[in-house]
Amino acid sequence: MDYQRLGSQGPTVSAIGLGTMGMSDMYGPADRAESIATIQAALDQGVTLLDTGDFYGMGHNEMLIGEALKGRRRDELLISVKFGALRGPDPAEFNGCDSRPAAIRNFIAYSVKRLGVDSIDIYRPARLDPNVPIEDTVGAIAELIRQGYVRHVGLSEVGAQTIRRAHAVHPIADLQIEYSLISRGIEREILPTCRELGIGITAYGVLSRGLISGHWRKEAAKGDFRSRAPRFADGNLEKNLALVEKLRAIATRLGVPVAQVAIAWVRGRAAAERASIVPLIGARRRDQLTESLGALQVTLSPEQMAEIERAMPPEAVAGARYAEAQLQHMDSERRAPSA
Repeated sequence: MDYQRLGSQGPTVSAIGLGTMGMSDMYGPADRAESIATIQAALDQGVTLLDTGDFYGMGHNEMLIGEALKGRRRDELLISVKFGALRGPDPAEFNGCDSRPAAIRNFIAYSVKRLGVDSIDIYRPARLDPNVPIEDTVGAIAELIRQGYVRHVGLSEVGAQTIRRAHAVHPIADLQIEYSLISRGIEREILPTCRELGIGITAYGVLSRGLISGHWRKEAAKGDFRSRAPRFADGNLEKNLALVEKLRAIATRLGVPVAQVAIAWVRGRAAAERASIVPLIGARRRDQLTESLGALQVTLSPEQMAEIERAMPPEAVAGARYAEAQLQHMDSERRAPSA
């Protein structure tokens, strides 16, 4: 395993992190024993960054991680937690985000209990709360840092202006945001801003929820989050899978799985952009984990990077990454005004 620092002021983490959402939510049933075994296997193979959210499975995910970590040394890993997303009794119901300082203190009290830890390494609002200035939210997390409950401030899915305002209150370790071969919007403003300010990026969706993994089966998404996502809609799905076949041809020539090429491309972009980017893999099983970690052995030349980008140009992707109703409330999708 390779290790790197998240930005200029964040913690040192493994070059690939494990995102655990799918073990509790969004992608249909998961096997609890296999999920725990996958987390433990990741730690055994040097992964030190685990990402979760207090709303994944309404607390189930944090309790799952807590169970997997029993008997492990706390200083061997870092836990990143997103907070504030408001769920309803219907699993598909989301009711915005609450980032009031009093709510933050309430959320972290539950998280440390479920995780079985005394502090959280990176704490971040899941989305920007339009009713609370980001300065107030970051200020509340900074207070938790002073009290020893949090080590670093993170952000999630916010735009360049919000990043600057947050960073002015307290140094930001990293921004968590979607980034992949077919989700490259951060390259316009967000990635340059993070590079300028020395903020790391933890990139989720590097396989676009399985779409560019090379293993896509339409029946796998029946009834889960992807059945409502534009890129998986009839018509769009077929066009996107045609792009994956072009990527498969390149992977075949390289003698590696498609998923490893997609993950290696994200790591290659970090080098090209001189930026701190750590891919988060959403493996729910040990075989998926093994395949994804194999990307650490894949180094793409500038010529290979260019060939991959020609095979999957952003303008050829069919469908947005989220439904329009969700995109309208995502700060990361707003463009900074022209000077």
